[in-house]
Amino acid sequence: MKRVTWVVWIGLIVAACQENENISDFTGNEITYALRPGSDYDVTGTVIFKERRDGTTSVWITLTGTDGNDKLPVHLHLGDVSEADADVAALLSPVDAKSGKSETVLTRLADESEVTYTSLLKLEACIKIHLADTGPGRDVVLAAGNIGESFSKAIANGRTGIGVCKSE
Repeated sequence: MKRVTWVVWIGLIVAACQENENISDFTGNEITYALRPGSDYDVTGTVIFKERRDGTTSVWITLTGTDGNDKLPVHLHLGDVSEADADVAALLSPVDAKSGKSETVLTRLADESEVTYTSLLKLEACIKIHLADTGPGRDVVLAAGNIGESFSKAIANGRTGIGVCKSE
């Protein structure tokens, strides 16, 4: 019986330590932005940026209004959400249409420059979730929202449109 008790105690200690390690991966700094419909599809959601202790950012996207087995591409675009043909700053992990969720640890932009949580909040950018990677669905934006400086500027000047993306 003593042996079983020790095994249980060791298991609890290991589990507690692992749980604390997950919590300690983050600084406590985070920001949430709304994602609104970008087309005729009724897809909305949020994107949460959480600062990691190493300065990088975990990006969590949660959508409602998606279903099926598709993987929906997620782009971090430079500029305001209303700008057409905005350059892609980073490709994020696709949203699983069934769960409506995506998680990415963002460390670098497409040009290989390092990006931190702090620099991300200063970036003039937006998030766009697309219907598909290729074909006509590439130009369909399911949901989108401004982040960083684009978010602050959009509030000030009231921009509401969503521009289509480059099809390359």
